[in-house]
Amino acid sequence: MNPQELFCPIWKCPARGQVGKGNISLHSRKEKRCYCSVCQQTFSVTKGTLFYRLRIAPATVMLVIALLAYGCPVAAIVQAFGFDERTVRDWWRRAGKHTQNVHEHFVEAQPRDLQQVQADEIRAKLQKTVVWIAMAVMVPTRLWLGGVVSVRRDVNLIEALANQIRHMARCRPLLLAVDGLASYVTAFQKAFRSPLPRHGRGGRPQLVAWPDIAIVQVIKHKVADRLQVDRRIVQGATRLVAQLIQASQGHGRINTAFIERLNATFRQRLSPLARRTRALARHPETLTAGMYVVGCLYNFCAFHQSLRLKLSVGSHGYHWVLRTPAMAAGITDHRWTIPELLSFRVPSPRWEPPKRRGRPSQAVRQLVEQWAT
Repeated sequence: MNPQELFCPIWKCPARGQVGKGNISLHSRKEKRCYCSVCQQTFSVTKGTLFYRLRIAPATVMLVIALLAYGCPVAAIVQAFGFDERTVRDWWRRAGKHTQNVHEHFVEAQPRDLQQVQADEIRAKLQKTVVWIAMAVMVPTRLWLGGVVSVRRDVNLIEALANQIRHMARCRPLLLAVDGLASYVTAFQKAFRSPLPRHGRGGRPQLVAWPDIAIVQVIKHKVADRLQVDRRIVQGATRLVAQLIQASQGHGRINTAFIERLNATFRQRLSPLARRTRALARHPETLTAGMYVVGCLYNFCAFHQSLRLKLSVGSHGYHWVLRTPAMAAGITDHRWTIPELLSFRVPSPRWEPPKRRGRPSQAVRQLVEQWAT
């Protein structure tokens, strides 16, 4: 436990979220508490992680989360470990909230050149109802971009997913590949627009569509007991679509194979998503938590065979360097372990001085110069 690698999580502390400032020291090794010299308060080293205020050993909790994230039903966990079902589900929700914060911090916070994005939905059965999970994947790096859970497969679900992709995309040439659902075209055309500056004029700004945005559809239907696939270019030039396919996947044609493989991975690892299962979820929040846990494990903790690189070793030939989607996207430089993922402390936002009327005092100005810049 190195205090220099920790930051103060106290919300009113001017040094919150900042690492390596020399304000953190060890307070109690037995109780695992640290002391902040700025706000003069102590805090637990597990605050901001999955294990905060848990009495069970962290190794046991991580083992349970790993089993759940790889398809083990809750009933089997209860029988094997003897925990109450409500306790296991509480850990699962904690893990979902923690991995959601990690995903937002690393994946959603930094816009990137996506090149090609594929999106699709999964139909999942809950007790007495049905929910839909819409997800997207960045094709060049196989990075899971996120998803939305809704009880209805309507335009609101697709617009929420389109806004997520828009928030993570830079204004670069982009190919969006979807199935035949008409809501995708409307939602993407609505999301990928930017307001023009008004230069002091009032009123609503004019929205201008992003240039070089291509939208393609892959529609599958049966004709005389045979599967027929229609590939359509809804928006964008044929040359632009071919260039983006060549740049993002190397070869091939218009397809949604990458998101379909990701859907298969989620169905394999989340027991409520299996097509024929009795391990049904009770609430949509449970599926949301499972989506983020499985998605972060997929991004940070699992090597992807198609992302490996050939590394030359001179006269000895070469060997393959395995990479995770997060490594391919430049987010991390190594494969994370499950304990590393579940123990990561997402930094708090920088402290801001309280808003008051009049000029700030000398003490407040010093705090702003030292910690808020």
